[in-house]
Amino acid sequence: MPPSKIHEKFPAWLVLMAALTALGPLAIDMYLPAFPNMAASLNTSQGQVERTLASYLIGLAAAQIVYGPLADRYGRKLTILAGLFVFTLASIGSIFTTNIEHLVIWRVLQALGGAAGMVVPRAVIRDRLETREAAKALSLLMLITGLMPILAPIAGGQLLLLGSWRFIFAFMAIFGVLLLAWVYYGMSETLAPENVRPLKISGITKNYLELLRHRQFMCHTLAGGFGMAGLFAYLTGSPHVFINLYDIKPQSFGFYFGINAASYILAAQLNAYLLDRLSPARLLLLAQIAVVISTVVGLVFTGLGVLPFALLMAFLMLYLACMGFINPNSVALALAYQGKRLGVASALMGALQMSCGALAGISISLWETTSALPLNTALLLCALLSATFGYLGSRQ
Repeated sequence: MPPSKIHEKFPAWLVLMAALTALGPLAIDMYLPAFPNMAASLNTSQGQVERTLASYLIGLAAAQIVYGPLADRYGRKLTILAGLFVFTLASIGSIFTTNIEHLVIWRVLQALGGAAGMVVPRAVIRDRLETREAAKALSLLMLITGLMPILAPIAGGQLLLLGSWRFIFAFMAIFGVLLLAWVYYGMSETLAPENVRPLKISGITKNYLELLRHRQFMCHTLAGGFGMAGLFAYLTGSPHVFINLYDIKPQSFGFYFGINAASYILAAQLNAYLLDRLSPARLLLLAQIAVVISTVVGLVFTGLGVLPFALLMAFLMLYLACMGFINPNSVALALAYQGKRLGVASALMGALQMSCGALAGISISLWETTSALPLNTALLLCALLSATFGYLGSRQ
Protein backbone atom coordinates (compact mmCIF):
# COMPACT_ATOMS: atom_id res chain seq x y z
CA MET A 1 0.00 0.00 0.00
CA PRO A 2 1.65 3.31 -1.04
CA PRO A 3 1.86 6.10 1.55
CA SER A 4 -1.13 8.44 1.43
CA LYS A 5 -2.74 11.15 3.53
CA ILE A 6 -5.14 11.22 6.44
CA HIS A 7 -8.58 12.05 5.01
CA GLU A 8 -10.30 12.42 8.38
CA LYS A 9 -9.13 13.51 11.82
CA PHE A 10 -9.51 10.14 13.53
CA PRO A 11 -9.91 7.35 10.96
CA ALA A 12 -10.89 4.01 12.50
CA TRP A 13 -7.54 2.40 11.71
CA LEU A 14 -5.69 5.18 13.57
CA VAL A 15 -7.96 4.83 16.61
CA LEU A 16 -7.12 1.11 16.62
CA MET A 17 -3.40 1.89 16.44
CA ALA A 18 -3.80 4.26 19.40
CA ALA A 19 -5.63 1.58 21.39
CA LEU A 20 -2.85 -0.92 20.65
CA THR A 21 -0.17 1.57 21.65
CA ALA A 22 -2.07 2.31 24.87
CA LEU A 23 -1.64 -1.31 25.92
CA GLY A 24 1.87 -0.66 27.25
CA PRO A 25 1.05 2.40 29.41
CA LEU A 26 -2.08 0.63 30.66
CA ALA A 27 -0.07 -2.36 31.93
CA ILE A 28 2.56 -0.05 33.43
CA ASP A 29 0.42 2.55 35.19
CA MET A 30 -2.87 0.91 36.05
CA TYR A 31 -1.62 -1.26 38.90
CA LEU A 32 0.60 1.35 40.59
CA PRO A 33 -2.03 2.30 43.22
CA ALA A 34 -2.34 -1.40 44.13
CA PHE A 35 1.28 -1.91 45.25
CA PRO A 36 0.53 -1.93 49.01
CA ASN A 37 -2.53 -4.15 48.46
CA MET A 38 -0.50 -6.58 46.40
CA ALA A 39 2.36 -6.72 48.91
CA ALA A 40 -0.04 -7.63 51.69
CA SER A 41 -1.95 -10.14 49.56
CA LEU A 42 1.18 -11.93 48.32
CA ASN A 43 2.94 -11.73 51.70
CA THR A 44 5.93 -9.84 50.33
CA SER A 45 7.53 -6.38 50.47
CA GLN A 46 6.48 -3.42 48.37
CA GLY A 47 9.99 -3.38 46.93
CA GLN A 48 9.42 -6.86 45.53
CA VAL A 49 6.16 -5.69 43.98
CA GLU A 50 7.92 -2.67 42.48
CA ARG A 51 10.37 -5.04 40.80
CA THR A 52 7.49 -6.54 38.83
CA LEU A 53 7.35 -3.17 37.07
CA ALA A 54 11.07 -3.38 36.29
CA SER A 55 10.60 -6.88 34.91
CA TYR A 56 7.84 -5.59 32.64
CA LEU A 57 10.00 -2.74 31.31
CA ILE A 58 12.93 -5.06 30.63
CA GLY A 59 10.69 -7.49 28.76
CA LEU A 60 9.14 -4.61 26.84
CA ALA A 61 12.51 -3.36 25.60
CA ALA A 62 13.87 -6.79 24.66
CA ALA A 63 10.76 -8.11 22.93
CA GLN A 64 10.57 -5.23 20.46
CA ILE A 65 13.70 -6.51 18.71
CA VAL A 66 11.86 -9.76 17.94
CA TYR A 67 8.58 -8.25 16.75
CA GLY A 68 10.20 -6.10 14.07
CA PRO A 69 11.41 -8.98 11.88
CA LEU A 70 8.16 -10.90 12.52
CA ALA A 71 6.08 -7.92 11.36
CA ASP A 72 8.20 -7.58 8.21
CA ARG A 73 7.89 -11.30 7.41
CA TYR A 74 4.42 -12.39 8.50
CA GLY A 75 2.63 -9.06 8.26
CA ARG A 76 1.36 -6.51 10.73
CA LYS A 77 -1.97 -8.19 11.49
CA LEU A 78 -0.76 -11.69 12.34
CA THR A 79 2.06 -10.28 14.46
CA ILE A 80 -0.22 -8.09 16.55
CA LEU A 81 -2.72 -10.94 16.98
CA ALA A 82 0.04 -13.17 18.37
CA GLY A 83 1.19 -10.44 20.75
CA LEU A 84 -2.33 -9.76 22.00
CA PHE A 85 -2.90 -13.46 22.63
CA VAL A 86 0.24 -13.68 24.79
CA PHE A 87 -0.67 -10.45 26.63
CA THR A 88 -4.19 -11.68 27.38
CA LEU A 89 -2.98 -15.10 28.52
CA ALA A 90 -0.41 -13.49 30.85
CA SER A 91 -3.04 -11.13 32.26
CA ILE A 92 -5.24 -14.10 33.11
CA GLY A 93 -2.27 -15.84 34.72
CA SER A 94 -1.61 -12.74 36.84
CA ILE A 95 -5.17 -12.83 38.15
CA PHE A 96 -4.69 -16.26 39.70
CA THR A 97 -1.06 -16.01 40.85
CA THR A 98 -0.43 -16.69 44.54
CA ASN A 99 3.20 -15.60 44.98
CA ILE A 100 5.44 -12.79 43.85
CA GLU A 101 7.84 -15.02 41.89
CA HIS A 102 5.05 -16.25 39.64
CA LEU A 103 3.78 -12.69 39.20
CA VAL A 104 7.21 -11.62 37.95
CA ILE A 105 7.06 -14.39 35.32
CA TRP A 106 3.56 -13.40 34.23
CA ARG A 107 4.60 -9.76 34.00
CA VAL A 108 7.53 -10.64 31.74
CA LEU A 109 5.14 -12.61 29.52
CA GLN A 110 2.74 -9.66 29.56
CA ALA A 111 5.55 -7.47 28.28
CA LEU A 112 6.50 -9.99 25.59
CA GLY A 113 2.93 -9.75 24.30
CA GLY A 114 2.36 -6.05 24.90
CA ALA A 115 5.54 -5.06 23.04
CA ALA A 116 3.76 -5.84 19.76
CA GLY A 117 1.48 -2.91 20.50
CA MET A 118 4.49 -0.60 20.50
CA VAL A 119 6.17 -1.89 17.33
CA VAL A 120 3.36 -2.66 14.89
CA PRO A 121 1.36 0.62 15.06
CA ARG A 122 4.40 2.72 14.10
CA ALA A 123 5.03 0.42 11.13
CA VAL A 124 1.36 0.57 10.08
CA ILE A 125 1.39 4.37 10.17
CA ARG A 126 4.45 4.50 7.94
CA ASP A 127 2.92 1.85 5.65
CA ARG A 128 -0.08 4.10 5.11
CA LEU A 129 1.36 7.63 5.28
CA GLU A 130 4.25 9.66 3.96
CA THR A 131 6.62 11.42 6.38
CA ARG A 132 4.69 14.66 7.05
CA GLU A 133 1.35 12.88 7.38
CA ALA A 134 2.98 10.19 9.53
CA ALA A 135 4.16 12.88 11.96
CA LYS A 136 0.60 14.20 12.09
CA ALA A 137 -0.76 10.72 12.77
CA LEU A 138 1.75 10.16 15.55
CA SER A 139 0.71 13.48 17.11
CA LEU A 140 -2.97 12.56 16.91
CA LEU A 141 -2.16 9.18 18.39
CA MET A 142 -0.55 10.92 21.37
CA LEU A 143 -3.87 12.61 22.16
CA ILE A 144 -5.20 9.18 23.12
CA THR A 145 -2.12 7.42 24.45
CA GLY A 146 -1.00 10.52 26.35
CA LEU A 147 -4.09 10.27 28.50
CA MET A 148 -3.26 6.76 29.69
CA PRO A 149 -0.67 7.72 32.36
CA ILE A 150 -3.32 10.06 33.79
CA LEU A 151 -6.37 7.84 33.52
CA ALA A 152 -4.82 4.42 34.18
CA PRO A 153 -3.82 5.01 37.84
CA ILE A 154 -7.21 6.62 38.50
CA ALA A 155 -9.01 3.65 36.96
CA GLY A 156 -6.82 1.25 38.91
CA GLY A 157 -7.65 3.03 42.15
CA GLN A 158 -11.37 2.82 41.38
CA LEU A 159 -11.13 -0.90 40.65
CA LEU A 160 -9.53 -1.37 44.06
CA LEU A 161 -12.78 -0.13 45.57
CA LEU A 162 -14.40 -3.26 44.16
CA GLY A 163 -12.02 -5.42 46.14
CA SER A 164 -8.76 -7.13 45.21
CA TRP A 165 -5.92 -5.94 42.99
CA ARG A 166 -6.82 -8.94 40.82
CA PHE A 167 -9.66 -6.89 39.33
CA ILE A 168 -7.01 -4.71 37.66
CA PHE A 169 -5.46 -7.66 35.84
CA ALA A 170 -8.95 -8.89 34.96
CA PHE A 171 -9.55 -5.52 33.29
CA MET A 172 -6.29 -5.91 31.35
CA ALA A 173 -7.39 -9.39 30.20
CA ILE A 174 -10.76 -8.07 29.04
CA PHE A 175 -9.06 -5.19 27.22
CA GLY A 176 -6.77 -7.71 25.51
CA VAL A 177 -9.73 -9.84 24.38
CA LEU A 178 -11.53 -6.78 22.97
CA LEU A 179 -8.44 -5.73 21.05
CA LEU A 180 -8.03 -9.26 19.70
CA ALA A 181 -11.55 -9.14 18.29
CA TRP A 182 -11.08 -5.61 16.91
CA VAL A 183 -7.84 -6.50 15.13
CA TYR A 184 -9.19 -9.80 13.78
CA TYR A 185 -12.37 -8.31 12.35
CA GLY A 186 -11.42 -4.70 11.73
CA MET A 187 -7.77 -4.47 10.71
CA SER A 188 -6.55 -4.91 7.16
CA GLU A 189 -3.00 -5.95 6.31
CA THR A 190 -0.81 -2.96 5.33
CA LEU A 191 2.46 -4.71 4.53
CA ALA A 192 2.86 -4.61 0.76
CA PRO A 193 3.94 -7.94 -0.81
CA GLU A 194 7.05 -6.38 -2.30
CA ASN A 195 8.14 -5.25 1.18
CA VAL A 196 7.99 -8.73 2.77
CA ARG A 197 11.39 -9.61 4.20
CA PRO A 198 12.61 -13.21 4.66
CA LEU A 199 12.94 -14.40 8.24
CA LYS A 200 16.61 -15.37 8.25
CA ILE A 201 19.03 -14.77 11.08
CA SER A 202 21.63 -13.51 8.66
CA GLY A 203 19.13 -11.17 7.02
CA ILE A 204 17.79 -9.90 10.35
CA THR A 205 21.30 -9.30 11.65
CA LYS A 206 22.17 -7.50 8.42
CA ASN A 207 19.10 -5.26 8.73
CA TYR A 208 19.90 -4.33 12.31
CA LEU A 209 23.56 -3.68 11.50
CA GLU A 210 22.57 -1.53 8.54
CA LEU A 211 20.18 0.45 10.73
CA LEU A 212 22.86 0.92 13.36
CA ARG A 213 25.10 2.37 10.64
CA HIS A 214 22.32 4.52 9.14
CA ARG A 215 23.15 7.99 10.45
CA GLN A 216 19.77 9.61 9.92
CA PHE A 217 17.89 6.72 11.50
CA MET A 218 20.19 6.44 14.51
CA CYS A 219 20.48 10.17 15.12
CA HIS A 220 16.73 10.82 14.98
CA THR A 221 16.04 7.69 17.01
CA LEU A 222 18.44 8.85 19.73
CA ALA A 223 17.07 12.40 19.50
CA GLY A 224 13.68 10.98 20.42
CA GLY A 225 15.23 8.44 22.77
CA PHE A 226 16.96 11.01 24.94
CA GLY A 227 13.82 13.12 24.89
CA MET A 228 12.02 10.01 26.18
CA ALA A 229 14.78 9.57 28.75
CA GLY A 230 13.87 12.99 30.13
CA LEU A 231 10.28 11.84 30.50
CA PHE A 232 11.42 8.77 32.44
CA ALA A 233 13.62 10.97 34.63
CA TYR A 234 10.57 13.13 35.33
CA LEU A 235 8.40 10.11 36.14
CA THR A 236 11.07 8.72 38.47
CA GLY A 237 12.06 11.94 40.20
CA SER A 238 8.83 13.95 40.41
CA PRO A 239 7.18 12.05 43.32
CA HIS A 240 10.19 12.72 45.57
CA VAL A 241 10.52 16.34 44.44
CA PHE A 242 6.81 17.16 44.65
CA ILE A 243 5.90 15.32 47.84
CA ASN A 244 9.09 15.30 49.92
CA LEU A 245 10.70 18.59 48.88
CA TYR A 246 7.71 20.82 48.16
CA ASP A 247 5.27 19.21 50.63
CA ILE A 248 2.64 18.49 48.00
CA LYS A 249 0.05 16.12 49.44
CA PRO A 250 0.05 12.66 47.82
CA GLN A 251 -3.65 13.13 47.04
CA SER A 252 -2.77 16.22 45.00
CA PHE A 253 0.16 14.68 43.14
CA GLY A 254 -2.08 13.29 40.39
CA PHE A 255 -3.51 16.76 39.76
CA TYR A 256 -0.11 18.33 39.11
CA PHE A 257 1.00 15.25 37.18
CA GLY A 258 -2.09 15.69 35.02
CA ILE A 259 -1.30 19.35 34.31
CA ASN A 260 2.14 18.43 33.00
CA ALA A 261 0.73 15.54 30.96
CA ALA A 262 -1.86 17.91 29.47
CA SER A 263 0.91 20.24 28.24
CA TYR A 264 2.49 17.26 26.46
CA ILE A 265 -0.78 16.24 24.83
CA LEU A 266 -1.77 19.77 23.75
CA ALA A 267 1.68 20.41 22.28
CA ALA A 268 1.46 17.19 20.26
CA GLN A 269 -1.82 18.40 18.78
CA LEU A 270 -0.33 21.82 18.02
CA ASN A 271 2.50 19.99 16.29
CA ALA A 272 -0.03 18.20 14.04
CA TYR A 273 -1.56 21.57 13.15
CA LEU A 274 1.77 23.27 12.44
CA LEU A 275 2.92 20.44 10.16
CA ASP A 276 0.71 21.94 7.46
CA ARG A 277 3.03 24.95 7.52
CA LEU A 278 6.42 23.72 8.73
CA SER A 279 8.45 20.58 8.07
CA PRO A 280 9.00 17.92 10.76
CA ALA A 281 12.73 18.75 10.74
CA ARG A 282 12.06 22.45 11.35
CA LEU A 283 9.64 21.80 14.21
CA LEU A 284 12.07 19.33 15.76
CA LEU A 285 14.90 21.88 15.66
CA LEU A 286 12.79 24.68 17.20
CA ALA A 287 11.55 22.42 19.99
CA GLN A 288 15.06 21.23 20.82
CA ILE A 289 16.38 24.80 21.00
CA ALA A 290 13.51 25.71 23.34
CA VAL A 291 14.00 22.70 25.60
CA VAL A 292 17.75 23.31 25.97
CA ILE A 293 17.23 26.97 26.89
CA SER A 294 14.48 26.16 29.41
CA THR A 295 16.45 23.38 31.12
CA VAL A 296 19.58 25.55 31.38
CA VAL A 297 17.55 28.30 33.06
CA GLY A 298 15.82 25.75 35.31
CA LEU A 299 19.15 24.31 36.46
CA VAL A 300 20.52 27.81 37.18
CA PHE A 301 17.51 28.64 39.35
CA THR A 302 17.90 25.29 41.13
CA GLY A 303 21.60 25.89 41.79
CA LEU A 304 20.85 29.35 43.19
CA GLY A 305 18.22 27.86 45.50
CA VAL A 306 15.44 30.10 44.15
CA LEU A 307 13.08 27.64 42.51
CA PRO A 308 9.57 27.99 43.94
CA PHE A 309 7.11 25.25 43.10
CA ALA A 310 5.19 27.40 40.61
CA LEU A 311 8.38 28.06 38.64
CA LEU A 312 9.35 24.38 38.77
CA MET A 313 5.93 23.51 37.33
CA ALA A 314 6.43 26.07 34.56
CA PHE A 315 9.77 24.52 33.57
CA LEU A 316 8.34 20.99 33.67
CA MET A 317 5.33 22.00 31.59
CA LEU A 318 7.63 23.59 29.01
CA TYR A 319 9.86 20.50 28.92
CA LEU A 320 6.91 18.17 28.37
CA ALA A 321 5.40 20.53 25.79
CA CYS A 322 8.67 20.40 23.83
CA MET A 323 8.50 16.59 24.00
CA GLY A 324 5.12 16.83 22.30
CA PHE A 325 7.01 18.20 19.29
CA ILE A 326 10.23 16.20 19.59
CA ASN A 327 8.80 12.70 19.90
CA PRO A 328 6.45 12.49 16.86
CA ASN A 329 8.78 14.37 14.53
CA SER A 330 11.88 12.38 15.48
CA VAL A 331 9.97 9.10 14.93
CA ALA A 332 8.67 10.22 11.54
CA LEU A 333 12.11 11.39 10.41
CA ALA A 334 13.84 8.24 11.66
CA LEU A 335 11.45 6.01 9.70
CA ALA A 336 11.35 8.20 6.60
CA TYR A 337 13.70 6.04 4.50
CA GLN A 338 13.02 2.61 5.98
CA GLY A 339 10.07 1.57 3.81
CA LYS A 340 11.26 -2.00 3.18
CA ARG A 341 12.15 -2.73 6.80
CA LEU A 342 9.74 -0.63 8.84
CA GLY A 343 9.03 -3.41 11.31
CA VAL A 344 12.72 -3.93 12.11
CA ALA A 345 13.33 -0.18 12.23
CA SER A 346 10.36 0.41 14.54
CA ALA A 347 11.53 -2.43 16.79
CA LEU A 348 15.10 -1.17 17.09
CA MET A 349 13.83 2.35 17.69
CA GLY A 350 11.56 1.18 20.49
CA ALA A 351 14.28 -0.87 22.15
CA LEU A 352 16.84 1.96 22.00
CA GLN A 353 14.40 4.56 23.27
CA MET A 354 13.15 2.32 26.08
CA SER A 355 16.77 1.64 27.05
CA CYS A 356 17.52 5.38 27.18
CA GLY A 357 14.49 5.90 29.37
CA ALA A 358 15.36 3.04 31.71
CA LEU A 359 18.93 4.34 32.06
CA ALA A 360 17.69 7.81 32.98
CA GLY A 361 15.23 6.43 35.50
CA ILE A 362 17.85 4.28 37.20
CA SER A 363 20.40 7.13 37.24
CA ILE A 364 18.11 9.63 38.92
CA SER A 365 17.01 7.08 41.52
CA LEU A 366 20.67 6.65 42.59
CA TRP A 367 21.25 10.38 43.19
CA GLU A 368 19.63 11.22 46.52
CA THR A 369 19.63 14.84 47.71
CA THR A 370 17.36 17.39 49.34
CA SER A 371 16.85 19.54 46.24
CA ALA A 372 15.50 19.30 42.71
CA LEU A 373 19.09 19.26 41.39
CA PRO A 374 19.10 15.60 40.22
CA LEU A 375 15.85 16.03 38.29
CA ASN A 376 16.80 19.29 36.59
CA THR A 377 20.33 18.07 35.84
CA ALA A 378 18.92 14.93 34.21
CA LEU A 379 16.47 16.99 32.17
CA LEU A 380 19.27 19.27 30.92
CA LEU A 381 21.53 16.36 29.97
CA CYS A 382 18.68 14.65 28.13
CA ALA A 383 17.78 17.90 26.35
CA LEU A 384 21.40 18.47 25.26
CA LEU A 385 21.79 14.91 23.98
CA SER A 386 18.46 15.06 22.17
CA ALA A 387 19.39 18.36 20.50
CA THR A 388 22.86 17.09 19.56
CA PHE A 389 21.55 13.98 17.84
CA GLY A 390 18.74 15.94 16.22
CA TYR A 391 21.29 18.33 14.73
CA LEU A 392 23.50 15.48 13.51
CA GLY A 393 20.50 13.76 11.97
CA SER A 394 19.54 16.88 10.02
CA ARG A 395 22.94 17.16 8.35
CA GLN A 396 23.11 15.74 4.84
